[in-house]
Amino acid sequence: MPHSILNSCRYAWTSRRVWWFTATARTKARFSRTFLGSFWLGLSNLLSIAILAVVYGTVFKVTNFNEYVLYLGTGLVLWNSLSMAIGSSPNLFESNAQHIHNTNLHPIFYTLEEWAFQLQTFFQSLFLVLIALSYYEHRLFINLITVCWLPILNFLIFLYWLGARFRDLYQLVPILMQLMFLLSPILFKKQALGALQWTADLNPIYRVLSLVRHSLVSGNVLWLQCFIMLLINIVGLSFAIFWLNRERGKLPFLI
Repeated sequence: MPHSILNSCRYAWTSRRVWWFTATARTKARFSRTFLGSFWLGLSNLLSIAILAVVYGTVFKVTNFNEYVLYLGTGLVLWNSLSMAIGSSPNLFESNAQHIHNTNLHPIFYTLEEWAFQLQTFFQSLFLVLIALSYYEHRLFINLITVCWLPILNFLIFLYWLGARFRDLYQLVPILMQLMFLLSPILFKKQALGALQWTADLNPIYRVLSLVRHSLVSGNVLWLQCFIMLLINIVGLSFAIFWLNRERGKLPFLI
């Protein structure tokens, strides 16, 4: 098992220019006929943040609106990236069925291409949102560069391995993600859950998201929680690669 995982990681590294290039081509093609191009990614997030901040800031009777905008804005841009990656993953191999049937590429290539595509989408959205939110907190970019590297690393690894990659769960994922969003302290503070705060502690998506948000907004890192999350990520990543290698021979017959 360790040998197969190591070989897959070696293949991922040696083919990095290829899957990054194909992901970049997808990113460019996505907005090829639009005037603003990839800026739409950040603008759509900003529009959602503005509307939700006004609506839920009023509903929850927020006393410190600036703090709430930062809390909501950073949480929402992270959540959108995670939910987009998870939502697209069950249909990943189905959408690449022709290539899988006619080429001998390792299946990990398609997961890495999708991951690279999601990374490019995430960072384009994040930077534009942070520029806008810097009006409320001037140290966001400084915090991102100086103290947020480990939470961001955890977020990016989590972004890769979490998604279900088989079509059986395709219909279930949107429902689960909607429920997860409503139960996650993104539109509201964790304390608002009252006796149900334990649900947030057991929510892996919220845990990895909250570590990034905390570092961005406060400039402090919860090191112990970050290292625990890194350990979970290493285990999850290893299992995901092992399972992919195990199912490699059956994959053409499953799609």
